[in-house]
Amino acid sequence: MTKKRIIAIAGNIGVGKTSLVEFLTSTYNITPFYEPNDENPYLDDFYKDMKRWSFHSQLYFLSNKFRIHQQVDLSEGVVVQDRTIFEDVEIFATALHDMKKISDRDWFTYHQFYKNIIASIKPPDLMIYLKCSTRTIRKRIKIRGRKMEQDIPLSYLKRLDRLYEDWISRYSLSKVMVIETDKLDYVCDLIDRLDVMQKIEALLPTSLERQ
Repeated sequence: MTKKRIIAIAGNIGVGKTSLVEFLTSTYNITPFYEPNDENPYLDDFYKDMKRWSFHSQLYFLSNKFRIHQQVDLSEGVVVQDRTIFEDVEIFATALHDMKKISDRDWFTYHQFYKNIIASIKPPDLMIYLKCSTRTIRKRIKIRGRKMEQDIPLSYLKRLDRLYEDWISRYSLSKVMVIETDKLDYVCDLIDRLDVMQKIEALLPTSLERQ
């Protein structure tokens, strides 16, 4: 039986996380766990009125990420997770708190919940951090056409990007692999695909079984 391994995919909105998860699950014997974006009942309201709904939306994401991590911990073999619980707090909730969209009182409650969760879950064995320019991110957001994302301000995307760069520079709970996705096409381009596969296999030797 393949030894339990957790691969986490991190990165800003529209950077290509879901595409990488789909590529890995079609290439290897891996179980995917996706971010529950479409299930969040606060998300539409959040994009219309961030200050009113930020705490509710982030608390929903945090509790669901905890549920997903519990499922991951019970899974066997290799699993891949689309966006991590760390990003919910270190990037998105932090940005909203910095922007005064989450009050100090709510932030304290939220952060205490987060610290208790982190103490009880296993960190990933490999963190794959995807990065690209905000110009590329905006193009991809437009192409994929999610209505609630179309009016996200450029300043907000840039803020998230800065927080991502700061967080990944401090992250030390597992191996880290950084992939720049501006011009990388690991879905259709054979050379790019082989390059990504070789790098991941080198970081997780003997763990991955090709389909």
